[in-house]
Parts: sequence; C-alpha cells; structure tokens
Amino acid sequence: MAKTESPNGLTFEEAFRKLQEIVARMESGDLPLEELLERYEEGMQLVKICSDKLSLAEQKITVLAQGANGGEPTAGDLGEEEPGAPR
Repeated sequence: MAKTESPNGLTFEEAFRKLQEIVARMESGDLPLEELLERYEEGMQLVKICSDKLSLAEQKITVLAQGANGGEPTAGDLGEEEPGAPR
C-alpha cells in the first residue's frame, strides 16, 4: 500500500512516529512549561493528521467493500464476525 502524504508532507507513519517522540519527551518531565505547551500543540496537530488519515482509510475500505458486494458492506468485509456465522 502506498504511503499517502498530508498537505504538510507527512505520511501517517511519520506523523505517528513524531507524536510518539513528543509523548516520550513530555513524559520525561524534563521540559520547561513553555516548551511543554509548544510540544502539546504540535502533538495535537499530529493527532489531527493521524485521525484524518485513518478516517480516509476507513472510507476507502468501505467503498472497496461496497464495490465487492455491489451494495452495503457486511461485517465480514470489515474484518468483523457476522452474527450467526459459524466459528
């Protein structure tokens, strides 16, 4: 699967990695308050990028599943067990 880039040039993977780094720095307790607030703001922007990309991926999966069924996706199309399906 190709990595899609956001308008600011970050892929989901890059944004998520940066977010993890920010969280680790914030959890260290070594940042002064002003920098902590800056990192928080940056983290929230990265959360939005990741969330938007996940929503887009979910929409694409739904469209692909609908195309495969010629209609509404079933729970099985989305990796979920259908009610009453044998286990």
